[in-house]
Amino acid sequence: MDDLRLKRQVCFALYAASRAVTGLYRPALERLGLTYPQYLVMLVLWEHGESSVKDLGAALMLDSGTLSPLLKRLETVGYLARRRDPADERSVLIGLTPRGEALRGEAATVPTTVARASGMAAKELSALRDTLVALTEAVTATAAHQTDGVRR
Repeated sequence: MDDLRLKRQVCFALYAASRAVTGLYRPALERLGLTYPQYLVMLVLWEHGESSVKDLGAALMLDSGTLSPLLKRLETVGYLARRRDPADERSVLIGLTPRGEALRGEAATVPTTVARASGMAAKELSALRDTLVALTEAVTATAAHQTDGVRR
């Protein structure tokens, strides 16, 4: 067996699947005026309410350099507002505007639309998601363990 064949690579299977699934979201999100990364920001805010930029970044596994332009665009279109945390002026809090809250209702059909388009049963999608979450946690833990004690 040749372990260096493209089709044998877990990384390529994940990459290809990610691109394909993100493509499924595109039409549904275009009607909402959102990009996929913007949708992810909105999901966190709809679920958790007002959050710090730091907490949003942690939830989405994004650094502030990537997150800031997303937040600026969402603020420009009126879906969220930024403000300094009165308890810690160094921290910026992100909250939904009434327009951002209203968008939640419009977005409610997105998960079902994408699930149907995937061609997989709900049970299969749920199992796949659980497997991917477990993989992410294992890889993240391994990476953290490997960097323990390494100077940066």
